[in-house]
Formats: sequence, C-alpha cells, structure tokens
Amino acid sequence: MRNFIWSLVLFSSLTTVSYSQIKNLEKGTYLSVNKGQKIKLNLLDDSKYELVFYTGSYEIKGDSLVFINNPSSENNFNLSYKNDKKAKNIKIKFLDPSYYSFYIGTQNGTEDVKYQKLSDIRTKQDPDWEKTDLEFEIDKADFIYLVYEDYYNPATVAKYAVPKEVSEITISYELGAVTDLKLAGFFDKSKNELQISEPSGKNPLVFVNEKNPQPVKKVGVTPIETKSVPNWTYVGKEDYSLGNYNYDTDIVPADSTAIADYAVAPPAASNYDFKLKIENSLSNALKATKESSTNKYLVVYKDSNKTAKESFDKFVKDQETQTGYNMYDQYNPQYDVYNFYFAGDDDKKWLKNNKITNDPSVFVVNANGDVLGSAKSDLSTQQYQFSYYGDLYRRLQRADAFVSIDKTFKNKKANDEDLIRAFNKAALLESSYDYDSEYTPDANSTEFIVTKASVDKKDVAQAWKKLIEAHQKDTKPNMYLAETILREIKNQGFTKQLFNQDKTLNDTDFLAIDYLLKHSDKIEEGRAAFNQAKGDNSYVIMGNPISEISTALQQSVYNSQNGISGDVNKEKINSIYKNIIASGKGNFEAYRNYFEYLSQVQDKDGSNTTYLREFKTYFESKLVSPSPIEKLDAMYTDLDPTSEYAYNGWSPFKEYHSNICNSAAWTVVEKPLNSSFIKDAIKWSEYSLVVTKNNPYYLDTLAQLYYKDGQKDKAIATQTLAVKYLDSNVEETTANEIKEVLNKMQNGTY
Repeated sequence: MRNFIWSLVLFSSLTTVSYSQIKNLEKGTYLSVNKGQKIKLNLLDDSKYELVFYTGSYEIKGDSLVFINNPSSENNFNLSYKNDKKAKNIKIKFLDPSYYSFYIGTQNGTEDVKYQKLSDIRTKQDPDWEKTDLEFEIDKADFIYLVYEDYYNPATVAKYAVPKEVSEITISYELGAVTDLKLAGFFDKSKNELQISEPSGKNPLVFVNEKNPQPVKKVGVTPIETKSVPNWTYVGKEDYSLGNYNYDTDIVPADSTAIADYAVAPPAASNYDFKLKIENSLSNALKATKESSTNKYLVVYKDSNKTAKESFDKFVKDQETQTGYNMYDQYNPQYDVYNFYFAGDDDKKWLKNNKITNDPSVFVVNANGDVLGSAKSDLSTQQYQFSYYGDLYRRLQRADAFVSIDKTFKNKKANDEDLIRAFNKAALLESSYDYDSEYTPDANSTEFIVTKASVDKKDVAQAWKKLIEAHQKDTKPNMYLAETILREIKNQGFTKQLFNQDKTLNDTDFLAIDYLLKHSDKIEEGRAAFNQAKGDNSYVIMGNPISEISTALQQSVYNSQNGISGDVNKEKINSIYKNIIASGKGNFEAYRNYFEYLSQVQDKDGSNTTYLREFKTYFESKLVSPSPIEKLDAMYTDLDPTSEYAYNGWSPFKEYHSNICNSAAWTVVEKPLNSSFIKDAIKWSEYSLVVTKNNPYYLDTLAQLYYKDGQKDKAIATQTLAVKYLDSNVEETTANEIKEVLNKMQNGTY
C-alpha cells in the first residue's frame, strides 16, 4: 500500500473558512490589508481555496538552509503627536497594551537609552489592571524607543525622533496578520471586502480583490529606524534566559553568579565613524555612484530656499550617524546604498532636460543618470525612506531593472553583453507582492513616486530567444548568462519579475537548458568563485546546474498541473533527464525529480512501463548490494551539498529510498497493465522492508505482490504481519482496508 503519511503535505493543518449565502464574491486572488507579510487568499474553481502565508527566498550556506523573508518597511507601532511648546514633560498614552513584553526607552543625544517595562508602570498605577489604556509621563527627550519582545523571535525595536514641541504621544500596536487561527469568513458587499476572523469576530483579517487594490494608508509618524534585534536587552533588564530561570519550578537561582554568567551584554554603540563623500558637481556624483563596488543610487536634492543647504548638511550628518550605527565597528557595504548631492545653479540645464521642475524636490537616479523616483517635498520629510531597512531601495531596484531593459532594447549600439547584464539585473530582483500595484498618489502628494517604465512582453521574449541562439556555439560559459538562465527556468527570473507571470518551459527555455548542459562542468567549477565575487549583498546563490535543471523540469510539470498556461513538452523533458543520466552527471537530485516526473506520466497504453523500466535500472545500478544500508550511506556521503537531504540528514534520505521502492512496487499492485514487473516489484518491496522494518504499508504491498505471483501462503503470512504492526499512526480507513485484504486472502476471495 502506498504510504500516505510519508507523502502528506508539510503544511497539513486544515483551516475551515465558512461562507453563509455569499453573493457576488468573485473567484480569484484576494490580498490582506493587515500589516506584516501580505497573505494571499486564492478562491479557485471547484470550491477550492488556498491561503498563502509566507514567501521569500533561501540560500545555502554550508550545511544550512537559510530562509529569507521578504523585507518589509511596515512598523507595527502607530504613533501620533500633539504639540505644546510650554509643556515641561511628555504625556504618553498607550492604547490597550494588553501584551506584557512592551518597553519604552528615552534618549537625549548620544546618551545611553533608559528603558522601562510597560507592565511595571501599569502595575504601579493600576495593580488590578482594570483600565484598558495606560497613561503616564516621561521627561523630554530627543528620541523614544518602542520595543515589542517575543521570546521566540528577535525583538522589534523602533526608534523615533521627538520634535522639541511635542507634549503628548499616543501609541497603539497592531499585531502582524499571520497567527494560528480558526477562521470564518464574511463578505461585506458595501465595502467589497472579505473579512476573515476567529469565531468571536474580533480583529478580522480583511482582504480585497487584487484587481481592486486599495490606496496605501498614510503613516502619521514614521520611525527613523526599525530593527530586528535578537537577544535584545539593556542594563538592569530582568533576564529570563534558560540559564537564569527554572521553568519547571518558577524559582530564580539563589546563586547570583549564575545570573552574571548568563546575562546578555547590552549592545555596544557603533565604533565606526561612517562618512559620506559629497561631490561638488553632478557629474562627479554620478561618476562616484557608477564606480561604487555595490549597486548604489544617487539621491539629489533641489531646493532654492536659503536654508536648504544647511538642511541638506544636517540630513547628511544624520544619515552618516544612522548608517554608521548599522555598521557597528567596521565598514559594511550592505548598508551603504545611497550617495547624496545638493543640486546647484550649474545643474539647471540637466534638471530641465530631465523635467525636474518642482521646488523643493527629491529625486533618485541610477549611475547612468536615469531618474528612478521623485518626491515633491523637502529632504527632511523623506529621511526615513533612505534607511536600508526601508522598502524604497527595493522599489528602486525594480524600477532600475525596467529602465535598463527598456534602454538596452532601444539602444541600437547595445551588444550581447549589455543585454545579458540587463536581463541579469531583472532576474536577480527579490520577489515582491507589489509588482502590479496601481496606486498612484494624487497630484499634490509629497509621497515618493517610482518610475514605471513599460516593456513589451513579446519584445522581451524575442530578444531573449535571439540571445540564447547567439550563444549556442560558445566555447566557455558566460556566468552571468548561466545565472540568468537558471533563474528564468525556475520561474524566478525576468519573466516573473517584469510581468508577474508563472509559466511552463517553452522552446527557448529548452534551448537555454542545452546551453547549461553543454557547459555544466565549467559552470560547476566556477560557480563558487562567482557567488563569492557578488559579496554578501546578493541573496541569490547559484546552485549546481544539474540539480537546478532537474528542479526546473519538475516545477514546469507542477505549473502545468496547477493551471499555468502552456503545454508541457513531455518528450523534451524526458529527453533531458535521459541525457543527464546517460552523461554520468545524474546526481541524486536529478534521479529523484526524474522518478517523480515519470510517476505522474502514463505511457500511451495506460501503463507505467517507462517509469518502472527506468526505476529498475536505478535500483539495480545504485541500490542492489549485499549491504543496502552501507550502499545508501556511501550515496549519502557523496550527496550534492545543495540537496535538501544533505542538510536534512541521513534518516530522510534512507526513508526516501524505502518509500520510493514501495511506491514503485505499489504501482504494479494497482495496475494489471504493469504486471510484467511483478518479479522486480517483489525485489523492490523486500528492499523497502530491509531499510525500514515492520512498516505496515510496505508489508501490505509485499503481501499483495506475493499473492499475485502465486505465493499465497507467503502472502497471508506477510499480510498477517501488516495487520500486527498497525498502530495509531495508520488512518482507520487504511487499517480497515489492510485487515479486509487479509480476510480476502484467507477465504480465497482476493
């Protein structure tokens, strides 16, 4: 019997969403409007739904898999200020701080931050916690820090600049959208919104159809910095780490030295004195941006006000302080992503040519001088935008990629290398939910407007096809082209980034795969140095080309099954897999994806002959041995480091092989058309029980094969063992089926 438990989807908990007589609710994709990572609710055909909670990217470092969530500029603290120049102190009003792990800190200049725990303040004021909101006063300060500490995740620390005239600050906190909920649904016709909540109806998640995106909510007060800080602490903070607290007895260790041993030291202030180099001309500023070793952008400030230069200098100083704070004790290019320039009289012609007419205005250009975004405002109101943690940098990267491709296509002097770099720039963008946001600020808005360069899908496809065709005779690989191909065939490349479109592999993709296969040895030799040369700024790591190709082939099949437009060229996919294996480059990942693909594809006569024949070859060449465990161990030792089994460990690797042998054997049990493989299937099934003993699923498979092969006594004995080893992990329905098979074998009705 097929082991259904082994093949369960990782995210297996079911969420029930009920709708009561909802009318006018369209099928399609809805996006959450709550803070945090955007949740996607897909209402599909046949009354199916999908809730998509987390997306991001990953990279492989040694034997570790590092997941990287999409960065977000959103902050869960909401603040509003009231001003009174005569006020001596600041009144704090925290709305419903019903969570224990809130802290507030104050700081003047570069002095140490002084923190207080909100629950301590509340207990002093209201021991019985009868009031909903918390009100208290703090001394005047230049900055306040708000902290939400979750002991299972890094603390969220938001720093706010406090203008001198502020007399009152109202604070609220909104939890992120992703929580473990039992949900029910309600469609609000009047607002055209879908509300998802717990049965209580409190704090609903609100979704809107992605066809009708909502305007971005304006933020009242924005922190000048938001950081995620593991092991966050300050001098005097109680330490609840495992070394200092006995969670079994709730008793603090009497030995005070234990606390000293385990206490986490407060973070040291930055020792790195970061300085921005401000050029005296626009041409020099552009040159410095182009010569940077990292992908930097130039922020230009235009303001004819007499105090504008003074404001610019203050802005630069603050920017240096904040950037240096991120770098701690040494230069880190990851945080140095902007250069700055104050436009003067000599730049009037350039400004006019680029249609920069607003005064004041802030705009950002790439190293070639292309305007990527602008705001009709002074520089100080946009300072929060230029933090590395803000979303503007990633939005500019996307705009830069569009502009680069558009300009390259229009440039008749552009060569192949220019095209490769343009495609590569788009392919390496981080994934985002904001590809197709149609929100545009009104004419008088001071918000940042990012350039939207349109590119034609057919032109892009044609240019890519010509580029791939032109490089078929290369004697050595172009690593940037190889990297771009790998991203494209895995549905992460320029097509996905530019047009937000998934696809199945097309003829150009197969031609690109031929390029990778031809140069796979050289690509594998050079990819470590290539990845290293990109530095820590890039989250994209080029993997083993054979593993990446096999993954892309399998993903194309999945996309086809999930309704993505485009037919799967099964013959071509099969041919590529065979070429990989025949060349001797077939690593474990290639075999695994090949078998998964073949198991889903029937031959024209309805049998699985191709799959079973290929699996037989693999079994006899890779698995048959006097000592199967030793043979598997040798295979495991030689795994490609990019394989998930390399970092998941030996047990899943062993379990995979016992399960795939059982699955192949079960295919013979299920289909009479596969009966010519009964003798082979018995060997596979017996192997699965050598690797994983006493598995009732595997025993059931073997027993039925014995019976079909005429070995009835052996079949009944084996099926009796299958019943014996049934336990609570086997579903009741399946257990009953196994028992029923035994009854049929015993009474001769099987």
